[in-house]
Amino acid sequence: MFSSALKSFSSNINSNYSISSTPSSTSGPWKIYDAKKKSTGKAVSVFVFDRKSLDAHAGSLGRSSASSLKKATEEVVERLKKEASSLARLRHPNILELVEPVEDTRNGGLQFATEVVTASLAGLLQEKDDQERAGGVGGRSSRYVTEDSEGGRKRREVEIDELEIQKGLEQISKALEFLHDNAGLVHGNLTPEAVFVNSKSDWKISGLSFSSPPDGSTKPSSVNPINLSESLNIDQRLPRSVQMNLDYCSPDFVLDSNLNIAADMFSLGLLIVALYNSPHTSPLEANSSISTYKRLFTSSSTIPSATNSFLSSRPLPKDLVTSVLPRLITRRPAQRMSAKEFQQSAYFDNILISTIRFLDALPAKTPGEKAQFMRGLSRVLPSFPKSVLDKKVLPALLEEMKDRELLSLILQNVFKIIELLPSGRRPFTEKIMPRLREIFIPPSNSKTPPERDPAKEAGLMVLLEHLKAITHNCSGKEFKDDILPIIHLAIESPTHSIVDAALRSLPLILPVLDFSTIKNELFPVIASVFTKTSSLGIKVRGLEAFVILCGGSNDPAASNDGLSGIVNEAAAKKSSSTALDKYTMQEKIVPLIKGIKTKEPAVALAALNVLRQVGVVADTDFVAMDLLPVLWSMSLGPLLDLKQFQAFMELIKNLSTRVESEHTKKLQELSGSNGIKAKGNDDFMSFDTGNAFGTTNGSADGPEIDFERLVKGTNGAPATTNSLDSGWDTVPVSPRPNIDHQKKPSFAWSTPSPTAASGPSGSMAAPLRPQPGPTSRTITPDLSRFDALSPSSTQFSQPLQPQSAFSAPLQPQTRSSYNAAPLQPQPMSGFQTQPSTINWAAAAAPTSNPWASTGSMQTSSPSLSSMGNLGNSMSKMSMNQRPTMSSTSSFALPPPPGQQRPGMSANSSFSLPPPPGGNAFQSSFSPPPQQSSMGFAPPAQQNMGFAAPLQPAKKSGLDAYESLL
Repeated sequence: MFSSALKSFSSNINSNYSISSTPSSTSGPWKIYDAKKKSTGKAVSVFVFDRKSLDAHAGSLGRSSASSLKKATEEVVERLKKEASSLARLRHPNILELVEPVEDTRNGGLQFATEVVTASLAGLLQEKDDQERAGGVGGRSSRYVTEDSEGGRKRREVEIDELEIQKGLEQISKALEFLHDNAGLVHGNLTPEAVFVNSKSDWKISGLSFSSPPDGSTKPSSVNPINLSESLNIDQRLPRSVQMNLDYCSPDFVLDSNLNIAADMFSLGLLIVALYNSPHTSPLEANSSISTYKRLFTSSSTIPSATNSFLSSRPLPKDLVTSVLPRLITRRPAQRMSAKEFQQSAYFDNILISTIRFLDALPAKTPGEKAQFMRGLSRVLPSFPKSVLDKKVLPALLEEMKDRELLSLILQNVFKIIELLPSGRRPFTEKIMPRLREIFIPPSNSKTPPERDPAKEAGLMVLLEHLKAITHNCSGKEFKDDILPIIHLAIESPTHSIVDAALRSLPLILPVLDFSTIKNELFPVIASVFTKTSSLGIKVRGLEAFVILCGGSNDPAASNDGLSGIVNEAAAKKSSSTALDKYTMQEKIVPLIKGIKTKEPAVALAALNVLRQVGVVADTDFVAMDLLPVLWSMSLGPLLDLKQFQAFMELIKNLSTRVESEHTKKLQELSGSNGIKAKGNDDFMSFDTGNAFGTTNGSADGPEIDFERLVKGTNGAPATTNSLDSGWDTVPVSPRPNIDHQKKPSFAWSTPSPTAASGPSGSMAAPLRPQPGPTSRTITPDLSRFDALSPSSTQFSQPLQPQSAFSAPLQPQTRSSYNAAPLQPQPMSGFQTQPSTINWAAAAAPTSNPWASTGSMQTSSPSLSSMGNLGNSMSKMSMNQRPTMSSTSSFALPPPPGQQRPGMSANSSFSLPPPPGGNAFQSSFSPPPQQSSMGFAPPAQQNMGFAAPLQPAKKSGLDAYESLL
């Protein structure tokens, strides 16, 4: 291994360069290694010649004179030193560049360092032959594996197409032109081993070990002339690679012993045929024998010419056959074209070669010519081979990026090349990205802000327009380290168009970055610009950026906030995940929107889109307490039109619906977790318990059915499904129109049954608060009649206070159970001075009197049937609860004004008989402490009785009642 040999070398190259352990290619006697300078990391190629290779070849040929072999070996070493020293003296773009001069090694070998070379032309042609033998012509391209100085193995494509050949031949001819016209030298051994392809795909000439001034040259030269006869003397003891190759030699050398510059043009013609031949060899096969070479030129059939297609096994390009090769491969030197004439031949008359020529001469062109060339280059780039774009055009453009005036035009072509290359990741990360960072990011030690540079801003705009290509050709870490700082500069740029382009590029940037980078590095820059800007356009663009950061889209067709219940599947697939978390949206973005001062509709609608996205993920209480107030405030902006206002209202309604549904669900879950207790306490006005207001008898804790049986004094089944709907028993009356006579009547302010509630409106029942939830009931008053009193414990449990047609109110007593026998009509004794008798049959019969049938309550006197119900209910009182009265007590019911009471005289009356052993009613009532707003005191569950006759109320009571109705 050469690595062990390198350790024994004590030289400048070995100490200052890291050299790979295996050679990347070979050329003649040289092995080529990839290397990097330790101090700078600059890549080079190290050419190494091992002297032992000469001794090994001589040993295989048997014993020979040691002194003569040593002399021949010394001559070879001197020629190889001459090759390296000639490179040091000759500086030309198409001559291999020497980096480190030639050095001697411990074992007598040589080494020197040059610019990076990929391979020699001989090595590429050999690879091409192997490829064609393996897969046939046009088969799959083989790969050549190399190892760099760091031990990494890489593959390179072997690609030699027509344009590569044209470009390379032109570059070789330029090098020959320089040698002939400027250096005054003849190359002498122009073969594929003497041509190298560098990292930029340029062809470079080397192999100058046989270079010499031509015969009769008058130009001064530091190169010593060669002895042509000695150079042509092939020593079989030495490898062919260190001797002149007769297959590419001119007949001027072998047949005429004439050393002239035209000999290199003959060799160039043979090299051209070898490029198209198969296998890729010279049409002359001398086998390193002078006699064989001379014999070939004795017959026209063995001499390459147009008649035998220059002995090529493959067709040659037409321009080469007609105008180039006949003037190169010709016996007479005077008929051969010069290197400059070769470059001007029709073979190079195409747009691609002309483009490469102009690109090579670009530094010498005027600014106007450069700009015009860059504008037209993008149309020609698709016609170039990919290898030429990667290795030739792209590096040349990157070198010209130092010209700031051409920066934007150059970047357009650079990104065009990246799009054309099948794999643009490697050239972008290795070549373009470092150059971009160098140009756009100011030095870290710069204390003053950079001055505004319009040319640089134009280039920055081009970069922003091609962010898609950038994100596809670099990793997330590379983007964060090298490209994101440039994006920050663009967002903070004083030029609004650049800020706008940077903010619009967020959908391309976010997928490449991680959450932490977006939240901590990208979002603060956007928020700062949004807060400080005075431009409405940037304000709107910043709000659109917030929409993207919140996971939304600014495309109207793709936007879907999810609040309407309609899911846009296509939009859902396109939308990216939320870039920011919920906390940042609620605590950072919403306060920024609250701080907006402008009332412009464009800003308001952009803010609406942001709030729509925040509303999707925000908490319910945040939506109710923070988002909705902001939306209401912005929706009332003075500059909004109807359609814009409706957009706000739509979002407000959707968010409000979301808050309502989620909070309702929450309360339902809480109610379900509390169980029966929560259900029982839904309505504090429930009549089935006395705990809401307190009781004195302790009997209200039982169920509703027990209370009904208690107040009715029976143990039978209830007459109605609701115990509160069954009032005191009444005297049966004939059915009246629009009244369901099958239902038991109830007192006007008692809770009606479900069927009674559906009757005509206008009842004197006090309004009851509806119970929430599924147990709620709607009470519809029925004014067509007075229903029976039903004792209950409510906030209306106050004494009955008649206010319209009775002279004295009803005074409730202190007991709550009524078990007496039904009341019977009695003779009139003391309530009225004018006696009268009640006609009960007439009272129960139907009548057309509107006061008795329609329930319109035009007067404030209660109906006779209702008073009968009162009497009948009072008759059920127990002995201990019956009010004290005489045996002949009675009271009169005066008729309504201007009307006769049905079935009775003008001053009808009836008596209330006492219970056995009891007393009659007292002759007068004590006035109640307060009155109901209806004109009557509501019935009391515990205190009920009469102490005075009913008398007509004052006019004010009638007014109050009518106002209630």
